[in-house]
Amino acid sequence: MSQLFTSLQMRSLTLRNRIFVAPMCQYSCHDGLPNNWHMVHLGSRAVGGAAMVIVEATAVEPEGRISLSDCGLWNDAQAEAFAPIVAFIAEQGAVPAVQLAHAGRKASVLPPWQGGAAAKEEAGGWQPTAPSPLAFGPGSPQPREMGSTDLELIVVQFEAAARRALQAGFKVVEVHMAHGYLLHQFLSPLSNRRSDRYGGSLGNRMRLPLEVVRRVRAVWPEDLPVMVRLSATDWVDGGWDLTQSLELCRHFKALGVDLVDCSTGGLVPDAVIPAAPGFQTPFAAAIRNDVGIATGAVGLITAAVQAEQIIATGCADVVLLARELLRDPYWPIHAAGELKVDYPWPVQYERAKP
Repeated sequence: MSQLFTSLQMRSLTLRNRIFVAPMCQYSCHDGLPNNWHMVHLGSRAVGGAAMVIVEATAVEPEGRISLSDCGLWNDAQAEAFAPIVAFIAEQGAVPAVQLAHAGRKASVLPPWQGGAAAKEEAGGWQPTAPSPLAFGPGSPQPREMGSTDLELIVVQFEAAARRALQAGFKVVEVHMAHGYLLHQFLSPLSNRRSDRYGGSLGNRMRLPLEVVRRVRAVWPEDLPVMVRLSATDWVDGGWDLTQSLELCRHFKALGVDLVDCSTGGLVPDAVIPAAPGFQTPFAAAIRNDVGIATGAVGLITAAVQAEQIIATGCADVVLLARELLRDPYWPIHAAGELKVDYPWPVQYERAKP
């Protein structure tokens, strides 16, 4: 009996298996509006058998985008553009989810295939904002330190984006607190050098991220899940680490977060990350076991037996796949075959089922 293909209950939602599509930036929007690319990209993974399809980091304000080509949910037109994509995902039996994000000091760069450098003002770039005026790395835009008005506004923007996500038909929201983006920047002492109530102690550094989670959970329906993507460590001495992550996740649990999507790194460009198959899974296991909250494992999970082992041994409640699902949108269907699970194919494709 495959544990990977058992259902999972998340509040009122019953998910058909334990395989989630991780949010992956496509850098293919104009004015934050998703389009036909997103319909095919996201829809293909829903057809392919995943239980949840999470839309890429979706900015809560224009200046919160990583690049000019990112998705957004800062206006109603974007919610309307998402609606048919969300409906299609749900029609295929997958749960539609969206990751709400703000890039902070990592904003205003060019897409990867254009080099990823800072976008100049004449090309539509802008000065990013951050907890402290510390650039991400050499050649990165110099951010402006956020003032009290900025901090009040960002919470409102996450809340408003969550409302629009519900309007678009999403069933799950994930707050992005990883990979060196704004909320992660507040958590880590490497990027947060503030001396006010938002910096210094762990409690102060957690203040804004927890307020965002609190406000999102408050406006999201009680019967629908809220998730958080967390970088459990910076992989740098003196930075954010697992011990602090455990304390943060205890607060998540108290606030009604349903699952912590456990990633790592991204805060500084020179971190030495021991990337190897399943290298982040121990963080998901530690948070799950210590805090008693559901977790997702992500990072170089590519094989069906590997994913099965993670779930069967209790290391995590779900696995999230990213690049492997870019290579093969139908990975869940193929994994079921490898694990000898009689998993339903889309009726349109049944003639090809072995």
